[in-house]
Amino acid sequence: MAMQQQGGAEETLMQRCKPYLAMISLQFGYAGMNVITKVSLNHGMSHYVLVVYRHAFATLSIAPFALILERKVRPRMTLRVFINIFLLALMGPVIDQNFYYAGLKYTSPTFSCAMSNMLPAMTFVMAVIFRMEKVNLKKARCVAKVAGTLVTVAGAMLMTLYKGRAMEMIWSKHTHLHDGPHQDAAAAAKDWFKGSIFLIIATLAWASLFILQGPTLKRYDAPLTLTMLICFVGTLQAIVVTLAMEHTTDVWKIGFDMNLLAAAYAGIVTSSIAYYVQGLVIQIRGPVFASAFSPLMMIVVAIMGSFILAENIYLGGIIGSVLIVAGLYSVLWGKHKESVEKKEIEATEIPVAIKGVDGNGRIMEIVELDEVQLQKAQANGKAVTISVPAEETRMQRDGEN
Repeated sequence: MAMQQQGGAEETLMQRCKPYLAMISLQFGYAGMNVITKVSLNHGMSHYVLVVYRHAFATLSIAPFALILERKVRPRMTLRVFINIFLLALMGPVIDQNFYYAGLKYTSPTFSCAMSNMLPAMTFVMAVIFRMEKVNLKKARCVAKVAGTLVTVAGAMLMTLYKGRAMEMIWSKHTHLHDGPHQDAAAAAKDWFKGSIFLIIATLAWASLFILQGPTLKRYDAPLTLTMLICFVGTLQAIVVTLAMEHTTDVWKIGFDMNLLAAAYAGIVTSSIAYYVQGLVIQIRGPVFASAFSPLMMIVVAIMGSFILAENIYLGGIIGSVLIVAGLYSVLWGKHKESVEKKEIEATEIPVAIKGVDGNGRIMEIVELDEVQLQKAQANGKAVTISVPAEETRMQRDGEN
């Protein structure tokens, strides 16, 4: 018996940890995509074409699993669900990815990740606007979420506006630290303002995808199929955009090089797998929880960039990273307290057994309702009686006699 309880406790702990582990793993996948994509864009690949190939790979990689594993549970497609899929494909594969790649091309991976850390703030504000999140500043959990979001954005902005001196890391001590002035001159020549605007638009589209993905999964409860359809429709939309923006056939050429790796990696890891896992986490814990992990990607990219792209790590980046991690855990603490409160409220609900009777006096249904559902049943004109178990009925009769 004790072994069963211990196994159940371990299983419960594992179930609680799964959303956290999933989102942390996704950030490492996104970090690798940023570095590899930056190398590909530096070699002259069109970001419009990259978006097409990326989501073509994503569609092909997830289609077999969706068609086989969900063939018996796939819901019927409705016009409303199709419109949602069209909008999700437009916001994710088309708007978000194209503007993000354009911003990445004009700036750097670390800067792009820093700008994208506005995602928790944008998602939280949009969730409040669409009444997916409630803010009551009298409660500590709400204050924690609001303060954590502001601190996260402050940390990201600090990394953007303040560099400070270059930090001497162990792995960069004898490598690229002396290249700092050359990199500063090259960075100054880039159009940072244009890149920043592109990244802000991309982050807004990404937050919109978070908000719409949750309700869509409730109407179309087949995550693999939904992910496949988003990637497929997004590929078609991206082809139209590319044909409108690129007027030469040479941009479509791709070989066994970094361009192919960037498209395949982004498509398989950060589109098909990421969309699927992200959708499941949103369905379980909500959009703000999922987006709160995005600051971790910036930290990983800063470290990977110093290795692969010879980017220096500056004092401002380290301070900003500390602020971002502090804000991240503040948001997660608020979400944890919210989850605990919801479970306590659900535990206090007392089910009521009722009978619905039609006009002829026939019993129509026997169901379990809570107090809210009981009030709705009475408001709809049903004759509702409380059913008492047979054992209690006999005890009442014996007492009367």
